Amino acid sequence: MPKRRWYHYLAALLILAALWDVLAIWLKIPALPRFWDAQVAFVKGMAGGPLLKHFGVSVYRVAMATLISLVLGVPIGLHLGRSGEPVGSVLVYLVHPIPKVVLLPVIIVALGLGDRAKIFLITLVILFQIIVTVRDAAASVSPGLIRSVQSLGGGEWDIFRHVIFPACLPAIFTALRLSTGTAVSVLFFAETYATQLGLGALVWDSWSSRAYDLMFAGVMAMALMGFGFYVLADWLERLACPWAQARR
Repeated sequence: MPKRRWYHYLAALLILAALWDVLAIWLKIPALPRFWDAQVAFVKGMAGGPLLKHFGVSVYRVAMATLISLVLGVPIGLHLGRSGEPVGSVLVYLVHPIPKVVLLPVIIVALGLGDRAKIFLITLVILFQIIVTVRDAAASVSPGLIRSVQSLGGGEWDIFRHVIFPACLPAIFTALRLSTGTAVSVLFFAETYATQLGLGALVWDSWSSRAYDLMFAGVMAMALMGFGFYVLADWLERLACPWAQARR
């Protein structure tokens, strides 16, 4: 993977801003303000307005849900991929396609209106993405690598520690990056339902009151949050598995 420089990010931002302004000028509707107007609202909101508080709440919810999903999903995926257990795989196939967001009213009744319900819903959605990705990676590990450890007297734990887990690390980080966008999307849905805190609630309330500058400031904050998690995953991958980076 080529190393990204600061000017790569700047160029991408300028392209996005230019496309935004072209669309805003072409449509000429209040619901789509110019990029600069949304940027000013974003800076004011993060500097001392309500945006910073909502941003912190949303970051906490996504971070906790992602951490829980990794702690649960990685071991389950490794086990299913290594053991080839058919019942567990079929169970994942049955539950994974179910749209978990439809369970939000039930989750709120069971867990309340606070952070627990939002974190649980996000976890429920991205957990299966991580399980499926890690399981497929564990199942595709070369049998020759496993036999080489066994020939040296290594047991099942040694195989997991020295072969399966290192081989699956790139796939784990891939699953982490893929789940970031999903987590932010689910977060928006969860925070528009019976809550007053979070970027989703801010965007929804701003849209309802036609405060479009603040609405897009919230959208920009959600994009920044997702981008931050994505860059963090890239950085952690470079630290954890440099051998995978060398092959790219």
